[in-house]
Amino acid sequence: MRVLVVGGGGREHALGWAWRRDDPTTTLFTAPGNPGTATLGTNLPIPAVDLEGIAAAAREHRIDLVIVGPEAPLAAGLADRLRADGLAVFGPSRAAAELESSKAFAKEIMRDAGVPTAPSRHFIALQPALEYIRRHPEPLVVKASGLAAGKGAVVCGTRAEAAATARAMLVEHQLGEAGRKIVVEQFLDGEELSVLALTDGEQILILPPAQDHKRLGEGDTGPNTGGMGAYAPVRLGAPGLLERVRREVLQPAVRQMDRLGRRYAGVLYAGLMIAPDGTPYVLEFNCRFGDPETQALMPVLPRGATAHLAAIATGTWKPDRDVLPATGAAVTTVLAVRGYPDDPEKGAAIRLPDDPGPDVLLFHGGTARDADGTLRVAGGRVLNVTALAPTVALAAQRSRAACERVAFEGKLYRRDIAWREIQRAGAA
Repeated sequence: MRVLVVGGGGREHALGWAWRRDDPTTTLFTAPGNPGTATLGTNLPIPAVDLEGIAAAAREHRIDLVIVGPEAPLAAGLADRLRADGLAVFGPSRAAAELESSKAFAKEIMRDAGVPTAPSRHFIALQPALEYIRRHPEPLVVKASGLAAGKGAVVCGTRAEAAATARAMLVEHQLGEAGRKIVVEQFLDGEELSVLALTDGEQILILPPAQDHKRLGEGDTGPNTGGMGAYAPVRLGAPGLLERVRREVLQPAVRQMDRLGRRYAGVLYAGLMIAPDGTPYVLEFNCRFGDPETQALMPVLPRGATAHLAAIATGTWKPDRDVLPATGAAVTTVLAVRGYPDDPEKGAAIRLPDDPGPDVLLFHGGTARDADGTLRVAGGRVLNVTALAPTVALAAQRSRAACERVAFEGKLYRRDIAWREIQRAGAA
């Protein structure tokens, strides 16, 4: 096959790696790609949101299948544009991708489908938002309704903090268009879990559960980020819970989208809060593979798993199971750079180890090569250090050790990725 992966981060590097693992004969293109994806195939210097440029490249290179990685091109309608040219695309339509591009819309879908989620209201004007916040119990959560690169949800300990956050989004436009509409919702106690599922709009195949670490600092402290690490599988995501997620979350949401004429085909990411009583509440839906969850998930999926993506894209999918099992454990630690997430310091030279360690994969995120070939920091989340092992604890140990072998000025990372799972295993 001739496969085009759209995007340029660690998620796309991991997706390309999985394709080449499953079928070494694949001719792989990535747009725009990064120095990591360049080792797997051909990078095309086209921005992921350049719909016409991507469509022209797909025609020029006789692409059989397009996999869209990031949310922005999906929200802009890239899948629709490519399908209009008769191409097979893995990724939802613009109408279906509104599940992620509008948190307010997603809340309406959940309400109408009976999906468990926190009570909320959405606002486009400051004064009604402030009046609602004044009456709301503490703590509470304020979210930008639009796409904010994983940084649009703010947990506010006090009403005063929530009011200031609402003002920053609605009046000061600190998140631009993403914050033109906000969602104010009840804070939920529990533990977060990422459940990703493949679907053709009717059938559902759940991937191994994963957990993302969104906070910058160890012990889950500091500001929200796009994700500082992830691991899979997660004991919390036991078969009984996954069946409940299928029954109470995924199936109702997919059916409601179909009822609205927005058939959802692709990967549906449910960001969940598992309450102390075991109820899975939806914090958010994403319309694409998570980043960095993908960097942990792809290496533990059974060989041949990427065939599911092609079958969904071509309308030939017939899954023979409900859940795809994990083949071992993986822990991904994100190497970020000083100043992330607000003002990352770019340009530092990166030195990669000749041998990162046993069963270690380095997925590139914010990297680039300069004119003389030197690898340099080009983004806030620079590299994803994924280690494989029979257990999460051993994978975490290997990932941390490999992080030490990568060198660049201003390197920062968390040394406690998967700490909850390690505690669970120790208590078992």
